[in-house]
Amino acid sequence: MLTTNKAFSEWSEVFPNASCVVAMIDRLVHHAEILSIKGESFRRKEAQEAAAAKSKKRKTREVP
Repeated sequence: MLTTNKAFSEWSEVFPNASCVVAMIDRLVHHAEILSIKGESFRRKEAQEAAAAKSKKRKTREVP
């Protein structure tokens, strides 16, 4: 299983050698089943909630 948040067209940003990217994608998708999942990222949501809680905690400590 391979997961990514990048579309195949954006892989060249991660892997600078274009021919390498084409070869990797070709080998990956040759016998693969590709599932595209659309929706909100739970990791991003949890990170934002944790950051908001941390910020709120800091603000309450600063008040005398």
